[in-house]
Amino acid sequence: MVSFVLDVSSTLPLVYSDESGTDTEEIRQAFTQGTVAFVPTLWRYELCNALRKGERRGRIAANQSRDCLEILEAHPIKEVETSSAFSLIGASRVHDLTAYDTAYLLLAQRLALPLATRDERLRDAARAGEVDLF
Repeated sequence: MVSFVLDVSSTLPLVYSDESGTDTEEIRQAFTQGTVAFVPTLWRYELCNALRKGERRGRIAANQSRDCLEILEAHPIKEVETSSAFSLIGASRVHDLTAYDTAYLLLAQRLALPLATRDERLRDAARAGEVDLF
C-alpha cells in the first residue's frame, strides 16, 4: 500500500470508535501492512490538544489518552518538518485554509502522496491542488 499524509481528523477515529468509518479501517489496514504515514510536526500538538479536549469533555479518561499515544507510537508514523512560513501563508490564502490545514496539504504535495483527512475544506483544497485523497 502507498504511504500517505495523515491529519488529525483522520487520526481521532482510531481512538473514538463511534467516529470510525471505512476510511478508519483502511488506515488501520495500512498500518498493519507497515505502510508509513507522514505527518507535519504540528500533528503531535494537534493530536494532544484533541485528546485533552476529549478528557475535559468526559469523552475519554487520561489513561485512554496515554494508551492512544502509545498505540500511535507503535505505528509507522514519520514526522516531517513543515513548510516555510512564507509557503504556509501563501497557500493558506490561495485555498482559504488555516495554516494548520495548509501544512498537511503542502506536505502531501511535496511528497506526492495521498492525503487522509475528514475535513471537507481540506479535501476540497486537495482536489483543487491535484492531491489524491486516501
